[in-house]
Amino acid sequence: MDEGQQLLLWRWSTIVQLSSVAMAAAFFALLARSNRRPELKWWARAWAFNLLAILVTSLFWALQSAAWLPVVSLLYVGGKTAFVLLLMQGAWTMIRPGVRLFTTRALTIGVGVYAVAVAAILRDVASVGIAQHTLLGVAFMAFAIVLLRSRTYGLTWLIAGLALRGIIALAEAAAYILLLAEPSARPLADWAPLAGSFVSASSSFDTAAEWLIVLGCVLAVSERGRRQLENANQELISAHENLRRLADRDALTGTVNRRALRDIFNDVQAVGAMLLFFDLDDFKKINDVHGHAAGDTCLKLFANALRESFRPDDHVVRYGGDEFLVIAPGLDDGGARARVEDLTEIMGPGAADGISCGFSVGMSELAPGGSPEAALQIADQNMYKAKHQERPKE
Repeated sequence: MDEGQQLLLWRWSTIVQLSSVAMAAAFFALLARSNRRPELKWWARAWAFNLLAILVTSLFWALQSAAWLPVVSLLYVGGKTAFVLLLMQGAWTMIRPGVRLFTTRALTIGVGVYAVAVAAILRDVASVGIAQHTLLGVAFMAFAIVLLRSRTYGLTWLIAGLALRGIIALAEAAAYILLLAEPSARPLADWAPLAGSFVSASSSFDTAAEWLIVLGCVLAVSERGRRQLENANQELISAHENLRRLADRDALTGTVNRRALRDIFNDVQAVGAMLLFFDLDDFKKINDVHGHAAGDTCLKLFANALRESFRPDDHVVRYGGDEFLVIAPGLDDGGARARVEDLTEIMGPGAADGISCGFSVGMSELAPGGSPEAALQIADQNMYKAKHQERPKE
């Protein structure tokens, strides 16, 4: 390929890259405005600096003035270096929230010093190309390895884009080295025409790799957003469950309240259960004579006694006021009466500092597949029958 063809190829690939980088810069600028994720802020700045670098080189080649080379080198090197460092900063911020690779001050000083040094020392395009593309290649490859070793989920395409861009940058540096080879230095000089063609088309290769980086950035942000939504949804579900447990729990006695009955009956209906409906005797009199604090003490003592008398898997429910319900799956009539006797012994004289906390109880059996409402109504009726019988209170 002769120099004229290489020039045409360079112009075409540069136009492609300039258009591509402009679209990427606009895309990230808009995305950063609509989404306040910190990595997007850094990436928007990165693509803006990349666009600056491409614009400067395009103007330089259009003007074809060697006098502008130091200024062009300064802006190109500064823009490209800021591009790669800001890409790294954004990715690091994403995988390590709240942590930066470097401060804005350090980044500005570092990029500025490096760009000034290159512009002052290197006086030809090939030398600048070798220095800058070597830096880019090493930086891209090194950070791709860092991200890979971090084992962060969702970064596959970003790592691939960074690695590919690093390989292309190193290949561009090698091509510039071949272009500087003396004609007599074989076999390097034999590769110079191919190297010239590669440099002319390198902007197209850069464009492909950079769009892979764009894709990787977008997919990484999307994956992070998806995971955050999943975590937020899980937290909402957990919070809902906690609120539900709090709503179903009686604050005074620590038992569940009647709001939990539907779930309890759903659990035991298939196997059946014994229902025991308790009512404290003369509870209003306790409140009137001894005060509400004494009444509360009586309720707490009775709830604790129920838990102590029945099995851990039995459900103790504060049905309302001074009424309690025990739902005991698999318990027969004899077992239920034995546990009521245990309860009577626990709540005997002296259990409440001289206050009598007697109770009445009615029982019914919920047959497997039977109606919980009907069984509950029977237990309630049996409790009232027991309360009004002419016998000592249980």
